[in-house]
Amino acid sequence: MEGLLLMLVLAVLALPVLLVVALVMLARLRERVAALEERVSALDARMVAVEPTLGERMRPPVAAPSRPMPEAAPPPAPVAAPPPPAPPVQAAPPVPDVPPAQAAAPRVPARPGPLTLALRAARRWLTEGNVPVKVGMLVLFAGVAALLKYASDQGWLRLPIELRLAGVALAALAGLVFGWRQREARRIFALSLQGGAVGVLLLTVFAAFKLHPLLPAGAAFALSVVLVAALGVLAVLQNALALAVLGLLAGFLAPLWLSTGEGNHVALFGYYAVLNLGIFAIAWARAWRILNVLGFGFTFAIGTLWGVLRYRPEHYASTEPFLLLFFALYLLIPLLYARRRAPGRRDLVDGCLLFGTPLVAFTLQAWLLEGARMALAFNALGLAALYALLGAGLRRSERLAPFVLPYAVLAVGFATLAVPLALSAQATGAVFALEGAGLVWLGVRQGRRLPQVSGALLQLAAAVAFVFALADGNDDRIAVANATCMAALLLALAGLASAWTYRHAQRAPLAGLYYLWGLAWWLGNGLHEIGRFVEADARADAVLGFFALSAWLAGEALRRERARGLAATAAALLATPLLLAWAQREAHAQVFAGDGAAAWAAYALAGLRVLSVLREREGSARPLAHLGWLGSWGLAFALALVALAETAALGSGWRFAAGAAPWLALAALVQWKPDVAAVPFGARFAGWREMVRGLLGLGFGLAAFAALFQPGDSAPLPYLPLLNPLDLAQGALLAMLALWASEASAELRAQRAPWLAAAGLAFVTAATLRAAHHWGEVPWNAAMFSTGVVQTALTVVWSVLGVAGWILGSRRGERGLWLGGALLMGVVLAKLVLVDRQHLGNLLGIVSFLAYGLLCTAVGYFAPVPPRAAARESAT
Repeated sequence: MEGLLLMLVLAVLALPVLLVVALVMLARLRERVAALEERVSALDARMVAVEPTLGERMRPPVAAPSRPMPEAAPPPAPVAAPPPPAPPVQAAPPVPDVPPAQAAAPRVPARPGPLTLALRAARRWLTEGNVPVKVGMLVLFAGVAALLKYASDQGWLRLPIELRLAGVALAALAGLVFGWRQREARRIFALSLQGGAVGVLLLTVFAAFKLHPLLPAGAAFALSVVLVAALGVLAVLQNALALAVLGLLAGFLAPLWLSTGEGNHVALFGYYAVLNLGIFAIAWARAWRILNVLGFGFTFAIGTLWGVLRYRPEHYASTEPFLLLFFALYLLIPLLYARRRAPGRRDLVDGCLLFGTPLVAFTLQAWLLEGARMALAFNALGLAALYALLGAGLRRSERLAPFVLPYAVLAVGFATLAVPLALSAQATGAVFALEGAGLVWLGVRQGRRLPQVSGALLQLAAAVAFVFALADGNDDRIAVANATCMAALLLALAGLASAWTYRHAQRAPLAGLYYLWGLAWWLGNGLHEIGRFVEADARADAVLGFFALSAWLAGEALRRERARGLAATAAALLATPLLLAWAQREAHAQVFAGDGAAAWAAYALAGLRVLSVLREREGSARPLAHLGWLGSWGLAFALALVALAETAALGSGWRFAAGAAPWLALAALVQWKPDVAAVPFGARFAGWREMVRGLLGLGFGLAAFAALFQPGDSAPLPYLPLLNPLDLAQGALLAMLALWASEASAELRAQRAPWLAAAGLAFVTAATLRAAHHWGEVPWNAAMFSTGVVQTALTVVWSVLGVAGWILGSRRGERGLWLGGALLMGVVLAKLVLVDRQHLGNLLGIVSFLAYGLLCTAVGYFAPVPPRAAARESAT
């Protein structure tokens, strides 16, 4: 019964609020209806004015009544009225002729990829020519293999296995002979039959060796070699590439399926040497590139696999001759291929073998020598001399002249590669970097691309050499004046010199890439030296000093070179303390402690110098540098004051106020003393002053929001609501935001009222919670909202705010303020119904209800109705 009465009382209390809301909605609806009626009346008046003219235009012509003429009198001849003039017909605009030069150029189709070409080749093979015999031989090949296996497992044939295999072999030989006889009459049929017959013979040998112990390993291997050689001979005699490819595949796979597991690499590589000699002989007569590439791939791939799995140092003497033989064969095969091709073709040079052979062979040679650097250096010099001699010897050959330039590139490359093998990594980096920068300069000066590419590759090689040096370790004992630092410094200087070369050649993209390369080596070198020679607690200070030095150097370079990259670098380096200050605080709490003061002094001097240089430069780097400068000092002083508050054991409210004080001071300078904040830019600061205020305002908003969750301990002083350090600092932040909002654009000023009202409500709510925490001894956590003290305090405070909004809105005639107060009172009413009714059993809950009721009564006396805005609306 008591609950029912309570709900009834709350409904009665809610009735005035609901009536107010209904009155407001009806007033707005009445205004909209009146506006619509005025618009309809205006439209009716316009239609009445237009209607007579429109009626005359749309009225049909009235024909004159016809009179009967007397029969005696002949009817007069009708006079034909002249036809009305036809409306002028506008001629269609002439279609301009599109000259052939402006016509769309035919679109060149993209070149298909290797997979697409392979699929097309397979489709042509299966759909062109004698398709049945091709498919039949494939199926027969698989069927014979399956039949042999199944017959062997099931034992269906009563004949001895020797006779069965012999019968299969004889049938394959018969097919081979028949295919040979049909080579001219039915070429495709004959070639397919020959390939299938040799494949069946190879499978028969495999079955006789692997499935049944009928043939020893040597005999099976010899028969396979004979069959492969016969297939190669047939391919050359009939100019049949497919047969050659089939024989090559069978030849390279034969050692794998005939392997006994003994691992005799001499026999394996000897057999592959015979196969490659056969490929060499075929290349002398036929220009079959796929055969050369397959031989190269199988030879070095299987050789590499054996080396990874089986190679031992004692195998060097028996392995090195085969590597040299294979290298020599595939060094000459591209020349034979080019000799058989027509001169002037684009595919005359087989780049895959030309460049792949020395690279793969040298890699395998390095594996065999197990890192013997001097031996590898002499090998590289030998290859350089070999390719130099080949290039010099082919200069007079018209057909083989395209090989001269690739051979020269390989000669230079291997000669360069000998440097890191013979010298230390640091010396290698220095030599490569300087040589690369010189080649870039020479190539740009002469307008040649090859020296420029070579210079870039040499600088990359220098970087690789330096990485290897770091991996091997070093014994540097002095900071900066050591081989590692000097090598990295030369790398940086070479990159920056190349950037300077391209910049003066008006090639900005390459200049930018080289500048980033050199800058990365400069900064990385400095950070590496600091990490090696500076103690952990002083590294942040050293990094700040190094960045200050780098910014100063960038500023001095900017005085002589108007480069955007230098300006951006200087601006970015001036903003680095925004991160380094936190590292300093982590290292030694106070950012100015230890070497921090010297580092910040260096930063101050370098920053003023850089800003003075940027003052005369246009561009986005100027405001960014100034923002980084102001933000760095604001953060530094904020962290310093927070550290002092922590040292003095002050409460959390003092620490928050200490951190906010430098930023508020900076905001005050920007607002009231912009000439001080603008140093050294002066009047130019007006161009980005609003940007500074916007960033500060964003930070103030985030800080004020974070303060809502702070308890605001003001020790050693007692806590006073709204007069403690946290509330004062938070209020100052909100006041500065309100001031800047009043000076913002018209769009922002129109939206500031609800935002400021929400911020003020949040501020007062947080202050109420802190007062309940400190005075009511309520713990500062989420459980505080379940206490009666907190709920009663919020109800009273929110009700007072709502009533104040109601009364002020009514007295001033501000409908928005009045509605805001009404809304807040509605929220309080809902809170009473849903939350505070749980505390009706204690005094605090009763106070909540009484306070709300009294305040609503006061509103009924001071502001019974919403303020009218008719006068203001009519004025607008």
